[in-house]
Amino acid sequence: MIEAQRLTKRYGEKTAVDGLDFVVRPGTVTGFLGPNGAGKSTTMRMIVGLDTPTSGSVTVNGSRYAGHRAPLQEVGALLEARSVHPGRSAYQHLRALALTHGIPRRRVDEVIALTGLGSVAGKRAGSFSLGMGQRLGIAAALLGDPRTVMLDEPVNGLDPEGVLWIRNLLTSLAAEGRTVFVSSHLMSEVAQVADHLIVVGRGRLLADTTVRDLVREAGGDTVRVATGDPGRLREVLAGPGVEITGRPGSEELQVSGVTAREVGLKAAEHGIPLFELSARAVSLESAFMELTRDAVEYHGTTTTAADRTGSAA
Repeated sequence: MIEAQRLTKRYGEKTAVDGLDFVVRPGTVTGFLGPNGAGKSTTMRMIVGLDTPTSGSVTVNGSRYAGHRAPLQEVGALLEARSVHPGRSAYQHLRALALTHGIPRRRVDEVIALTGLGSVAGKRAGSFSLGMGQRLGIAAALLGDPRTVMLDEPVNGLDPEGVLWIRNLLTSLAAEGRTVFVSSHLMSEVAQVADHLIVVGRGRLLADTTVRDLVREAGGDTVRVATGDPGRLREVLAGPGVEITGRPGSEELQVSGVTAREVGLKAAEHGIPLFELSARAVSLESAFMELTRDAVEYHGTTTTAADRTGSAA
């Protein structure tokens, strides 16, 4: 378990992490989300003692990272996949880590097989592609068979097979009762593997919730329905958890809290004619964008062909 209490990090006048309180629990995959510059990497660095908090604290399984007698067996972390001596082979890199942490040689062979590095284990890490470098970083994170696994953007550079492998790996680690903490900008992947979410923006906690609850709060699954009798349809659909909106005098309603099937059955039961019935699902990406809209530090601009033509003139 990872527990942060009022965790804060300042660099001069810049506050990178601002009073974060959260708990990452075992047995689940927790996604760590936020725009660029939100403080995710700084938070992860403080968890494993690479940065010292300005104030507050963060512990792993009840102790600071530096307080563990065998930290690699408590926390396995991938923060920078390229932090490997380029002249060493993948096997040499993992073997050196094992020797300095009292980990048996057989575990090196196990993680090489687990991460699909068998055919390149003897090659120099400096010649690895981005995807193979990611696999080596994950192998190093798993070397100590840790109870807590923390990965920063683990799918970077991986091909579709590698992405599927990571997805299955994360869910299997959580199923074993481990704490799994993963940052990513790929919302589609987070939506498929994460049980819980911690969302930050400008160093502050924006949400500590589940994927389902975040999507629901952003509008969830909304049913669009058009009818010649909107007033009566409102009456028959009204109930706990059901929200109905629509402009006065309009035949169109937006309904949340019930499915399109339920709307159709209710309308048929009461003889209410429908002209249109469709469902619109809110994605995790849409919910995330809405939540972090005011916490984005770096905004791009879009130029049109006319803008470019005018500039050239």
